[in-house]
Amino acid sequence: MPQEDDWDRDLLLDPAWEKQQRKTFTAWCNSHLRKAGTQIENIEEDFRDGLKLMLLLEVISGERLAKPERGKMRVHKISNVNKALDFIASKGVKLVSIGAEEIVDGNAKMTLGMIWTIILRFAIQDISVEGTLCVFICSQPSTLRGHNEVRGSSKTKNGLGFCALIHRHRPELIDYGKLRKDDPMTNLNTAFDVAEKYLDIPKMLDAEDIVGTARPDEKAIMTYVSSFYHAFSGAQKAETAANRICKVLAVNQENEQLMEDYEKLASDLLEWIRRTIPWLENRMPENTMQAMQQKLEDFRDYRRLHKPPKVQEKCQLEINFNTLQTKLRLSNRPAFMPSEGKMVSDINNAWGNLEGAEKGYEEWLLNEIRRLERLDHLAEKFRQKAAIHEAWTEGKEDMLQKRDYETASLSEIKALLKKHEAFESDLAAHQDRVEQIAAIAQELNELDYYDSPSVNARCQRICDQWDALGALTQKRSEALQRTEKLLETIDQLYLEFAKRAAPFNNWMEGAMEDLQDTFIVHTIEEIQGLSTAHEQFKATLPEADKERQAILGIHNEIAKIVQTYHVNMAGTNPYTTINPQEINAKWDKVRQLVPQRDQALIEEHARQQNNERLRRQFANQANVIGPWIQTKMEEIGRISIEMHGTLEDQLTHLRQYEKSIVNYKPKIDQLEGDHQLIQEALIFDNKHTNYTMEHIRVGWEQLLTTIARTINEIENQILTRDAKGISQEQLNEFRASFNHFDRVSNSTSRFPFCCHQGENEFSRIMSIVDPNRMGIVTFQAFIDFMSRETADTDTADQVMASFKVLAGDKNYILADELRRELPPDQAEYCMARMAPYTGPDAVPGALDYMSFSTALYGESDL
Repeated sequence: MPQEDDWDRDLLLDPAWEKQQRKTFTAWCNSHLRKAGTQIENIEEDFRDGLKLMLLLEVISGERLAKPERGKMRVHKISNVNKALDFIASKGVKLVSIGAEEIVDGNAKMTLGMIWTIILRFAIQDISVEGTLCVFICSQPSTLRGHNEVRGSSKTKNGLGFCALIHRHRPELIDYGKLRKDDPMTNLNTAFDVAEKYLDIPKMLDAEDIVGTARPDEKAIMTYVSSFYHAFSGAQKAETAANRICKVLAVNQENEQLMEDYEKLASDLLEWIRRTIPWLENRMPENTMQAMQQKLEDFRDYRRLHKPPKVQEKCQLEINFNTLQTKLRLSNRPAFMPSEGKMVSDINNAWGNLEGAEKGYEEWLLNEIRRLERLDHLAEKFRQKAAIHEAWTEGKEDMLQKRDYETASLSEIKALLKKHEAFESDLAAHQDRVEQIAAIAQELNELDYYDSPSVNARCQRICDQWDALGALTQKRSEALQRTEKLLETIDQLYLEFAKRAAPFNNWMEGAMEDLQDTFIVHTIEEIQGLSTAHEQFKATLPEADKERQAILGIHNEIAKIVQTYHVNMAGTNPYTTINPQEINAKWDKVRQLVPQRDQALIEEHARQQNNERLRRQFANQANVIGPWIQTKMEEIGRISIEMHGTLEDQLTHLRQYEKSIVNYKPKIDQLEGDHQLIQEALIFDNKHTNYTMEHIRVGWEQLLTTIARTINEIENQILTRDAKGISQEQLNEFRASFNHFDRVSNSTSRFPFCCHQGENEFSRIMSIVDPNRMGIVTFQAFIDFMSRETADTDTADQVMASFKVLAGDKNYILADELRRELPPDQAEYCMARMAPYTGPDAVPGALDYMSFSTALYGESDL
């Protein structure tokens, strides 16, 4: 360099120039030595031992010099200075007439010359002393707008050049319009003070020296101006670094918000499922049909009102998850892993548990309703039979306990005996009713009837009374038989009347009981069976009427004999309590109940016909909707493979297709209404169709979910295409290649069968496109793999290098530096997440930007 060869020692003899150089070079050296925690006071004295000189060279070069000598002797000092001079020479600098002895001896001229050589090599050489540096000063836009006074080193005495230079890069620091050309002292001091306070440029010149000297020292001026170049050059690098960090942090903040939204939506959905499943799993039965009907109505509200919005939330959750993963891949971020228990698979498992509990709950409700219906029927039947039996047994114990045979005549004894025989016949006839009562009570107990204790108590009373009647009957029979030998005359007609009237009376009571018995049927065939049995019963009425006429004929014959032979008859028939009036009354009752039974059967037949109509109405719609849903599912599968045109055209086509599917919803709602009518009619089967409402609901939900997922896949492909810069032709080529190997579905491919790379390369590729080792590759992963290597994405090393620029090449960064270079919100974001720096060169408040940069691209809580 000419400056090194043409060192003008005569100029250094000028006291003014030497003073300027001494001050400027000292300030320049201290601006670097302070980074190592030291400084110099006297430039020719403090460099004599060579220690601070070697330290200065290490700081400005960033390299380590040979280990210095720590001795105090002259030879140690010369050795240190020589090491410094050798290092300068190793950088291609030619030292002219500068020796170590002169520096050790404190030669001011040689020391200043050496420092100037160092400044030229490490501060000005890359700028080009007389070329680029001057261009840097004169090419600033502010100097080209009427500030011609800054051009040329002889024009800087008025200070406007320095002020214009600062105003160009930091206009807020100096109000250039208020400066005056005729006030150089104020201008220079303003420029020097602002540079020292805000730009970290030490004050290397004195305004008095520049103004009071005809020609200020050019080397001092160039040294000072070079500090401006480096300061503003560093500011431009910091601005670029800050922009890169802002971009990275903005992407990270957006992704974090999406993660938080996913976590909240997943938590809310899982919490709803967690609350709903125990309700569906509650199998505590109710005691009444009304309560069970209310439970069934609550379940219908759940299916109509509460569940459909949750189905939409579940579908939206999967779409948000896929969109987030796509954005993370595009920004070169690791895949998002939700909190434990909140994966999409976890939500699907929980949803499956919900639907399992829902299906079991509906079956349980219907079974409970059938059970309560059966219980009500049995309980009513028990009460009717018990009431009839209790009415029959009323007074029987008192009758059996009478001792009237002790004072009765022979005829009276025989009458009592025959009456007792008739009673035994009647008692035997009632045995079936008692057994039926006990059987019904047992069945009520087995079906867990809520009022079983009262039923059991009543049944026990009837059984105990029946046993007592049996014992009393046996006792009276034995007493009558003991006196039978004393009695010979008996009225056969009364006996015959009693024997024929009792069975006929039982038959009529049974007929009345059957005619009044309630019935439950579920099909037309069952009601037709009851109607047939009723017709058969009516066919027996003529024969029964003949029997009645015969019984009444016996009574009439008795009356005729009494009237003819003037027999003195006291009281009624001694062998039975049944009289013709009672037989006629019961016969009339039977004849009255027959048309009532006819009417009940006709009404039930009409109800079953209406139920059959509801079954056919539901089946006709279900047999159309079910195949329609299956056809649409197959069409979606073909569409996703055979679609042509741009992704936007495909997306428009799919959304139109989705709209056509949604427009079909009124038919589903109409089918739901028919299904509700069937349930309200308590219809439990339908032989006209294999489709149930549950099949239709599940198919409809799967159809909506499938079209939504297909649309989401196209949207993600658009995101990938736009982010990766893939053309439509490339995307079509990717789709053709992918479909060539797709043998499983329309969205995945058995990628391993089409890859013939080496084993290590194959493993690397599969770890990218199939990180979960599922053995299949999605089309989205296939596109990401094909375009991944050419993507222009940020890396952790780039972000780390940007932070290092902001930190001034330190291994840590301070909060003030972040606030100065970054927007406020992103500066606070960094400070909140950066860990304290703990390296050996740490200072209070130091932050570790290296670990923060690494965490942005790795597993962390950021």
